[in-house]
Amino acid sequence: MTETPTATTTVDPWVRKAAGATKRYRVLAWITGTMLLLLCVELVLKYVFHASGVDASGTPNPVIGSWIAYAHGWIYVVYLVTVFDLWSKMRWRLGRLATMAAAGVVPVMSFILERKVHAQALARIGAAGGARG
Repeated sequence: MTETPTATTTVDPWVRKAAGATKRYRVLAWITGTMLLLLCVELVLKYVFHASGVDASGTPNPVIGSWIAYAHGWIYVVYLVTVFDLWSKMRWRLGRLATMAAAGVVPVMSFILERKVHAQALARIGAAGGARG
C-alpha cells in the first residue's frame, strides 16, 4: 500500500482559543440580555402596574417569579467570566472591559454591544489566522 501524505492544516492555537471565547461571549451576551429584559418586565409589572398585588405586610408579590432576579444574577457572573476571557485573549483596552461588563446590567445594551464586539473579534481572528496560520 502506498500512502500519500496529506496536507494537514495547522490552526494557530490562539485563533482556536479566541474563536471559542468569541462564541461563548456571544451566547452569554444573548442569555444575559434576555434575562435582564425579563427582569425589567417583572419589575415594571410589579412596581408600576401592581399586577400581582401586595401581601399582608404591604410587600409587592412577584409577578413572573422571584427566580428571575437570582437567575440573572448568577448568569451575569458567568457572563463576566466570558467577558474577561474574551477581553484578555483579544488584548483590548481596559475601557472595553468596563463597557462589556456594563452591557450585562443596562437593558438592550448587551444585544447592541454583542454585535459590535463579535464583528471586531472575528475581524481580528481572521487577520491573525491569515497572517499566522
